[in-house]
Amino acid sequence: MEKETFDGNDIEVTETETSEQQVSEETEKPHKWRKPLLITLGGIAGTTAAVYIGTAAYFYFHCLPNTEINGKDFSYANRAEIEDYLKEDTKNYVLEIKGRENVKDQIQGSEIGVEYEADDAAGKLLREQNFWLWPVAFDREQTLEIPVSVSYDKEKLKEKISTLNVVTGEQTQPASSTPFFDGEKFVPGEEGKGTAVDVDTLNEVIGDAVSHLTEELELDDTGCYVRPKYTKDSPEVQAACDQMNPYLKARITYEMDEPVVVDGTVISQWVTADENFAVTFHPELVQEWLKQFAEKYDTVGKTRTFTTADGRSAQVSGGTYGWEIDEESELTALLANIENGDTVSREPAYVEGKTAISHGASDWGTTYAEVDLTNQKMWYVRDGQILMSTDVVTGLPTRARQTPEGVYTILERMRNKTLRGALKPDGTYEYETPVDYWMRVTYSGVGFHDATWQRTFGGDVYTYRGSHGCINMSYSDAGQLYDLIQVGDPVVIHY
Repeated sequence: MEKETFDGNDIEVTETETSEQQVSEETEKPHKWRKPLLITLGGIAGTTAAVYIGTAAYFYFHCLPNTEINGKDFSYANRAEIEDYLKEDTKNYVLEIKGRENVKDQIQGSEIGVEYEADDAAGKLLREQNFWLWPVAFDREQTLEIPVSVSYDKEKLKEKISTLNVVTGEQTQPASSTPFFDGEKFVPGEEGKGTAVDVDTLNEVIGDAVSHLTEELELDDTGCYVRPKYTKDSPEVQAACDQMNPYLKARITYEMDEPVVVDGTVISQWVTADENFAVTFHPELVQEWLKQFAEKYDTVGKTRTFTTADGRSAQVSGGTYGWEIDEESELTALLANIENGDTVSREPAYVEGKTAISHGASDWGTTYAEVDLTNQKMWYVRDGQILMSTDVVTGLPTRARQTPEGVYTILERMRNKTLRGALKPDGTYEYETPVDYWMRVTYSGVGFHDATWQRTFGGDVYTYRGSHGCINMSYSDAGQLYDLIQVGDPVVIHY
């Protein structure tokens, strides 16, 4: 440490004090460039603010970038440009109308005096856009709509509407929903739309479309068509379905050659609902169904194709043997089954005595007697085995004496029977012939019996010495058949 004398006083100066003074002087040197820098930065900021504000002011009167109005790009457009476009667009306005069944119509704006009415819509849109955010608009799209105000001649429009195809074309009225059987139950069915239009609604809808310069109008979406009185959602339709469905619960299976089932699918055709949804079950329709059922499965008197005992194909028709449904009794039973909702498997009711061995063409089964009128032969078959075969003589081929064709049964079986012809006015019979073996086939008197007066059998004997309708047999053959055949056995007589 050094000491110096100044004015007689000693002053001590340290090295530390000298260093602090030097630092102070050095730190004041940078202040010489700060002020120009701040001035420069301020100028830049001012310029940027001016550009930002000026551009914002520009977009106060112009659309922002990436702006679409009413489907058209209006970036940077001003109010006048927007309105000029809307005016021009209004001049070219066309309304396309699409109706049901591909019916199309068109209304030109010029036909009804459509004109653009200027308002402040474009200016309001510009003022409402956020012009302060113009920098971000370059990367963001905005889609806007301007409600265009127009005027038109309402009388001309009404007159034009009256000439449209949807009005002048054929007008089919809508059909109300009705109960529909879907395969399981009745449900409300689809209503029929029709093409009839409500003209008042049509005028209102088209007028509104023109006011908004709508370019396409789908009438099916606007309620212009006359609606049906009842729809799928109408409670009346559902209520009718609820009344009809209980009838469908029954299931009756008829045991035929192939099962015939009367279930909901069949019964659904017998229950109806009228236009006021009053439900009716129709027994007369059930009766008609039974009639057709009987026509198919009744065999009495019908033509059957079968194989003869000797292996040939033949047909037989007529007779009294076979199936015959008792339609009246079966109707009563079937209606009761439906009313009770029964599930049953059974045969139909048959006329007493009118049943057969089996269903099918040869419903007489495998045990029967067969008479071939053409070849004058007969067979007796039991369980499919031929136990007897012989020649016979049948009725003389005249209207009064020929042996009847058909399928019958043995009605009686007697020994020592006297056969008598028709009663004559004098009280005697045309003939009285005693036989030892008698097997009746028809109530009119045709049957198998011994005919000892016939010298030969078979061939063409029947053409000149034929019987009065019976099947003549030799004494021994008649005895053999008598021992084999039983009352109720079928008898097939054919040519």
